[in-house]
Amino acid sequence: MIYKERIKEPTHSTEDWIFVGAVALLSFVLGVLTFGAVKKHKTLKADDLLKSIKKEFLKEGPIDGSWIELTKVPWNKFAYETDVYYGGVSRYEENKLVQYEFIVDAYTGSLIDLYRV
Repeated sequence: MIYKERIKEPTHSTEDWIFVGAVALLSFVLGVLTFGAVKKHKTLKADDLLKSIKKEFLKEGPIDGSWIELTKVPWNKFAYETDVYYGGVSRYEENKLVQYEFIVDAYTGSLIDLYRV
């Protein structure tokens, strides 16, 4: 006669499942918060920001040239502090070369200032 041993399947109590669920939920929440904090401090590429500014300028007419500094610079005005990129766009208006310079937020891509030189 062959002896077959019954394998007793482990049983998990309700408290075990609640603990596993709580750990999974806590891990998810911490992951979301960490991702948000890391993404907030990630700067956008200067070249991509220049492309978006040029796209807006092209709506009004052709562009002769453009540039952007690839190094971000600290900038503050009143209580607002951030890092920015400086750049410029030039084009002909009424047969004269006109240059514009801009300041764009390195984190959000928002145009902070645009002025004619």
